[in-house]
Amino acid sequence: MAAHASPPRPRLHAEGLTLAFGPRVIQHDLTFSVRQGSVFAVMGGSGCGKSTVLKAMIGLLRPAAGTVAVDGEDYWGATAGRRAEIGRRFGVLFQNGALWSSMTVAENVALPLQMFTDLGADDITALVRLKLSLVGMEVAGERMPAELSGGMRKRAGLARALALDPDILLFDEPSAGLDPVTSKRLDDLILELRDGLGATIVIVSHELPSLFAICDDGIFLDAETRTAIAHGSPQALRDGCGHPAVRAFMERARSNHPGQGGSP
Repeated sequence: MAAHASPPRPRLHAEGLTLAFGPRVIQHDLTFSVRQGSVFAVMGGSGCGKSTVLKAMIGLLRPAAGTVAVDGEDYWGATAGRRAEIGRRFGVLFQNGALWSSMTVAENVALPLQMFTDLGADDITALVRLKLSLVGMEVAGERMPAELSGGMRKRAGLARALALDPDILLFDEPSAGLDPVTSKRLDDLILELRDGLGATIVIVSHELPSLFAICDDGIFLDAETRTAIAHGSPQALRDGCGHPAVRAFMERARSNHPGQGGSP
């Protein structure tokens, strides 16, 4: 009998993760895996701790308990130097874009290359141009962040997140504050990056249209019990989860679009 191939190791794996600020527990006993090439959603209502989970995954908040593994390696069990090496494989888009207001868009994108590589000025300029072109911002390099629309700031922030060629991209509320058309364009761009670069993507969001459009797996965090109460794709949770908190959250899609059924 032929041996069955073992399933591929997840890119990210959290085991028994508990997050706290002092005595205040934000989420506890979280266990989940993010598969290679997936778009994984961290879902839940406002104030449940979604962004706090993201911070633990990218090294900004040490867990009170549990582990976060990157390709099987315990991130928080590694030395500070090794954590820095692992962290350079992450590309993070924060909710407000987190651009330096005193720098042009191109200077913002160049900054990680200047800090973490030995590339010369000409090579950095060429790479900045490439990263901006990936997000449709090649003509905006000399503009200041204050001159950009909300959607353009998100794309500029994404270009900077791509600067070091990360293979894991994490987005904190990428659609927040965007109109539906701009949000749809950003969703399409995220999928293009997943397919074109082979990236694994984690998205923190409560924006249902985006969750349904691009996410194929995820967890649902509950503010009351302070843990994950459901696992699965947004569509599966909407159509099959019986937990009242999840159902109330997901039913907003149908209440916003009366008569809508099936997958959006």
